[in-house]
Amino acid sequence: MATEFWTARRVIVSLLGLVFLVQICAAQTNEPVETIKVHSDLVDLKVSVFSLKPNLPVTRLQQEDFLVLEDGAPQEISFFAAADAPFDLILLLDLSGSIADKMKLVRRSAKRFVEATRPTDRVAIITFAEFPELISDFTLDRVILKKSIDRMEKPIGGTRFWDSLRLVTERVMAFGQNSRRTAVVIMTDGVDNALPGIFGDGSRTPFPELLRIIRQSDALIFPIYLDTEKEEIKRHKTPREAYATARQQLHQLAEACGTTLYRAAKIEDLEDVYDRVMKDLGTVYSIGYHPTNRVRDGKWRSVEVQLNQHSDLIARSKRGYYATSDQ
Repeated sequence: MATEFWTARRVIVSLLGLVFLVQICAAQTNEPVETIKVHSDLVDLKVSVFSLKPNLPVTRLQQEDFLVLEDGAPQEISFFAAADAPFDLILLLDLSGSIADKMKLVRRSAKRFVEATRPTDRVAIITFAEFPELISDFTLDRVILKKSIDRMEKPIGGTRFWDSLRLVTERVMAFGQNSRRTAVVIMTDGVDNALPGIFGDGSRTPFPELLRIIRQSDALIFPIYLDTEKEEIKRHKTPREAYATARQQLHQLAEACGTTLYRAAKIEDLEDVYDRVMKDLGTVYSIGYHPTNRVRDGKWRSVEVQLNQHSDLIARSKRGYYATSDQ
């Protein structure tokens, strides 16, 4: 009887993981958004601009400050959105393992993230362990978001990080690209049950496939590595190699999007990290161009973004894309 109960519950949770995507997409029509028309051959870049001098603030840039190169050839910029344009932000929280026992701290840090966002940014909150769960769909209402965070509960099951990120990237972000700029801020230790030596069912999506999906999409992902290594090794004898692999994979995800891998030694540190993420998010420009090479052969196209006459600044974006017919 117990086995039947948990099997039924797993099916229900799995179905809810699909339902929450419908809820998010429906919520997109509840509030006014700025519409961006995107053609099928438009390459959409999210470009972060950082100062090489920590104490020197990043100055506001214009379209003419950027130079885009594809396979070394200059491209004509056909779409430009300034850094202060609003975002649809998804806070994706890993509540598996030892993190699930610290819900009070997780709730507090999640509220700090909401407070750090700009008033024009819409926010959605999704948690995951074995399956993703919608905590709050996209909204500008910070009161609703905080009340939703208070209702956030400890999930069941192991960790399917790769599956959860793929679901958010392919479904939620794909919808958001037609309305606002979209970014995912992920808090996780990166350890998926699919890694060697980890007990339990892991993601069905292999990590190389997830990385390919991220590179091929317009995803803007800000991973935050929460260090649970000592605690989980002591508690579940998780192999140290799994954590080393997880950190490397989170770095690869950030590199694929042109972002940074952030680190938090403990949950209490997340509040400061969220502030840093939002500060960096405030330097992100959206740049689109129609590539001069119109051949859709599925091959990799390298992309480089340079800044004109700004030696004190550096631009960072995804390093390229696959020239597929649905790009």
